[in-house]
Amino acid sequence: MPFAVLTNSDRCPCLSGETSGQCCAPFHRGQANAPTAERLMRSRYSAFVVGDERYLRSSWHPRTRPASLDLDPDVRWYRLDILSTRNGGLLDEEGIVEFRAFYRSADGRGEQHEVSRFARSGRAWHYLDAV
Repeated sequence: MPFAVLTNSDRCPCLSGETSGQCCAPFHRGQANAPTAERLMRSRYSAFVVGDERYLRSSWHPRTRPASLDLDPDVRWYRLDILSTRNGGLLDEEGIVEFRAFYRSADGRGEQHEVSRFARSGRAWHYLDAV
């Protein structure tokens, strides 16, 4: 199963209610930085949906970024639930986002529950790690 292909007018996979062109796509294209940790989390989820390894690596903190990523095109991510956020706003330097992401694969349905930490350097938020 190939990764999803989205147009600017498609509904954004992060389920914000916006179109992809108004939500996560500008971050993926490097036209803007996510203004909050939650928006970065949503854009990273959308990058998993479309298989955008470049964006995932560039939005990962350099201190914890893996040397490579191996995204599985047979995993179809279909829902993101943001459970809570702490800090991660416009004036913060760190933030935490707890989420559940749901997927389907050849092995059936599954979910990833994670509490993610984010750090800002300059105007850009980066995914740091999961606790």
